[in-house]
Amino acid sequence: MLKRVVLFLATNMAVLALLSIVMSLFGINAQSMSGLLVMAALFGFGGSMISLLSSKWVAKRAAGLHVIEQPRSDVERWLVDTVARQAQAAGIGMPEVAIYDAPEINAFATGANRNNALVAVSTGLLRSMDHDEAEAVLAHEVSHVANGDMVTMALLQGVLNTFVIVLARLVGRVVDGFLSGDREGGGGLAYYAIVFVLEMVFGLFASMIAMWFSRHREFRADAGGAALAGRQKMVAALRRLSLNQGQNTLPKQVAAFGISGAIGHGLRRLLLSHPPLEERIQALEAGSVDGEAALRQGLLA
Repeated sequence: MLKRVVLFLATNMAVLALLSIVMSLFGINAQSMSGLLVMAALFGFGGSMISLLSSKWVAKRAAGLHVIEQPRSDVERWLVDTVARQAQAAGIGMPEVAIYDAPEINAFATGANRNNALVAVSTGLLRSMDHDEAEAVLAHEVSHVANGDMVTMALLQGVLNTFVIVLARLVGRVVDGFLSGDREGGGGLAYYAIVFVLEMVFGLFASMIAMWFSRHREFRADAGGAALAGRQKMVAALRRLSLNQGQNTLPKQVAAFGISGAIGHGLRRLLLSHPPLEERIQALEAGSVDGEAALRQGLLA
């Protein structure tokens, strides 16, 4: 996670340099509050929207997906038919269905909207799960699509990015002004160094918020999967996933999308994209999240 934050900040600095040139051409003053908000929104939402719009393209190439256009086997035909049935029940367009080569039990969904999505499963899942368990995993992924989780996550990330950029610069001006004795503050090398450090700190807290939402959406997708495939099938699928808990060979570009999450305790747990499988199973068995309601909310979104 620290490496991801550092990469985010390095990209931030590079893009800000480009944005400063563009904004100067259009006469936007980044030192003013309005200029700062414009700059922050351009960068904060620009990156997350580009990631969202390119998510399918990136996933296909990063994970080496085989998209099923014409089923070549009974397994591929079953996958396509099952996703088609679940998509119709969830009220979304037919997603692309794909398989990727990986030893662990895993699957993921991505896409810019509910009618232009992608659902992919690993070869390890096809080898290790029976039809009922695999059906539940597919239902979980279809529920992610129906709930609009990819779009919501991108919007949330855009808002968080914007706040990080704005707060880092506002606080940076105050700190730089206090240290330099200049009431205005900002503009010097010390200011940019302070902003860099503040972006790391605020970026870490922003990541915690984003990961909290990511964990919440997993509970909703489990409940939606139970509504589409059956509660016992969904519970059985999560129990099967516990056999390879912590294993995730997906490329970093799509690793957070996988149904099989990482393991963490203490403060590390705050940066996990998935809740522990034991908690997900308990939530399903207790019925603490209404799967039908989650799907209806997705349909109305």
